[in-house]
Amino acid sequence: MRQWWVLVLAVLAMCAVYSAVPRLTLTFTARHVPLDPPGDSLVEDTFHVTEGIEVRKQLLPTTKGVSFRPAYLAVGIRVDQGGLLYGTPQRSGTYVAPIRLCAGQSCQEQRLTLIVYGNVPWEPRELTFPGRAGIPLNDEIGINGGPTAVVPTFTVTDRARLPSGVTIGPDGHVGGVPAAAGISEVPVRICVAGNCAGVVVRLIVV
Repeated sequence: MRQWWVLVLAVLAMCAVYSAVPRLTLTFTARHVPLDPPGDSLVEDTFHVTEGIEVRKQLLPTTKGVSFRPAYLAVGIRVDQGGLLYGTPQRSGTYVAPIRLCAGQSCQEQRLTLIVYGNVPWEPRELTFPGRAGIPLNDEIGINGGPTAVVPTFTVTDRARLPSGVTIGPDGHVGGVPAAAGISEVPVRICVAGNCAGVVVRLIVV
């Protein structure tokens, strides 16, 4: 009689193991996220920075659930597990370095290009713009100096300061049609290969 109960318990235990295996397999499969083809894993893979200027940029993968293998990219620059590109570049030049992106059990390499420019001073070329209410504006902030072949970027840090109808684009273009007369002082952040400074753009509309 005891042997019969032992046999019954053994059969029940085997059934429990077999019923658990499919669930474990499904769980593993659901957590596996395929990566994009090589070269397409990041929204941006080229970065322009300046020697001696601190860098903090977030790498943006095109697939959710991706982690990074920490690695050095250039002298003074590395990437952490969360995809943060950080550090202070110590030497100018162009650096091409592989990083590894992983999703589930799949990993692949993506090459990053880091262009480090020498620290060349720059200054804004024009910060005051006159205009007339109801007449379109067509001006540009621009800069003098800085490394050659680098396109500066312009960011309005307080858009509420812009007069109604006026815009300042990421390329420094001042446009739009002023709705009313007045004087406005608009804070703008200008960056040239990671070398950034805040300025105030004055718009005088009569």
